[in-house]
Amino acid sequence: MSRYVRRFSRTERALHWVNAAGFLLMLVTGLVLFLPSLQVAVGRRALVKDVHFWGGIGWVCALALVALIGDRRGLLRTARELDGFDRDDGRWLTGRRPAPQGRFNAGQKTNAALTAAFTVLFLVSGLLLHFGEGDTRLRFASTVVLHDGLFFVATVLFAAHLYLAVIHPATRHALRGMTVGTVSEEWAKRHHSKWKPE
Repeated sequence: MSRYVRRFSRTERALHWVNAAGFLLMLVTGLVLFLPSLQVAVGRRALVKDVHFWGGIGWVCALALVALIGDRRGLLRTARELDGFDRDDGRWLTGRRPAPQGRFNAGQKTNAALTAAFTVLFLVSGLLLHFGEGDTRLRFASTVVLHDGLFFVATVLFAAHLYLAVIHPATRHALRGMTVGTVSEEWAKRHHSKWKPE
């Protein structure tokens, strides 16, 4: 019988799912605003635009709220783990295996860094686009290019993340950690051999 070890706390899981829900709302409303065929099918562009803008504000506020009322010390420990790249991470990224990994592998660390950076860039460029409609001093031609470019790259990263979490047989078990918080001890040893669960 398999033993299970705790991989993610309630706060970490809440932060992940709030981020996922916010991103999906932005993705769906952004697609409606971006694709003319969807604009015609959905209609009410002004409403979708408002939902997109205020949904983005709500997304960032919800992330901040989870961080504030949740286990802040635990999140800081997690942030330090995600920020700590070592030689094994470099070997993992270049495909020279076996490269033992901690609780997060180098791909997960890279994904977390990109997600955080993209969230900030989405927020800043979105605010500039929104307020630039009424104030020409905030209009920059490159803002639309940045926002749309982030959208394309983030969508590809999201699709890859979804594939690894739901479909790929070697990594699919990790989804259990993000839903109930635990993973099997055997899986943890095989994929994250440097990680010493509490």
